[in-house]
Amino acid sequence: MSINAFLFDLDGVIVDTAIYHYQAWKRLANELGFDISEEFNEGLKGVSRTDSLDLILAHGGLSLPEEKKTELATQKNEWYLELVSRMTSNDILPGVPAFFAQVRQAGLKTALGSVSKNAPMILARIGMTDAFDAIIDGNKISKGKPDPEVFTKGAEELGVSAAECVVFEDAVAGVEAGKRAGMFVVGIGTPDVLTKADMVALSLEKLTVEEILKQAAA
Repeated sequence: MSINAFLFDLDGVIVDTAIYHYQAWKRLANELGFDISEEFNEGLKGVSRTDSLDLILAHGGLSLPEEKKTELATQKNEWYLELVSRMTSNDILPGVPAFFAQVRQAGLKTALGSVSKNAPMILARIGMTDAFDAIIDGNKISKGKPDPEVFTKGAEELGVSAAECVVFEDAVAGVEAGKRAGMFVVGIGTPDVLTKADMVALSLEKLTVEEILKQAAA
């Protein structure tokens, strides 16, 4: 089966909004009377907003009613949106435009696979909406990563099978989602963290489409 589609996570692959998530979550935790570290925040990468809130509340030893949790999740998102609304094309990670040019030249289909409900807004801010043939975000799925739904829906919208897809992910939960979807997974990060990825590179800047297609076919 040949590879016909590349599916990309957003945060940590196309742009790095992790710092904005961290600042917003930290502010929320501080207002609730405790703190979270950058190390703790690493464990929230690729995890949905509601699941992230549950992990943070557990970390702070708090149990809150659903209504209050909804209110807190909304507040965090408002703070986060204030930060990302200032993003521009300068926030695109190094090597991304050149890599996408290779992808188009190779005639491959592209999809975004992000659990973030803010993904379309971020793509618009950085001028990359047209880079994707399909956009799957938190508004289109009911289950967050590591559930494979975000990637299986991406393949479905592109009209390809899982075996024809390569996933690009920087988070452990995302790598697991890609593998559970039955796809070849390229980890963006370090091999000691992304242990289940089929291949790993520090960024898209370090990769070529030709190299990935060769590895995926091996």
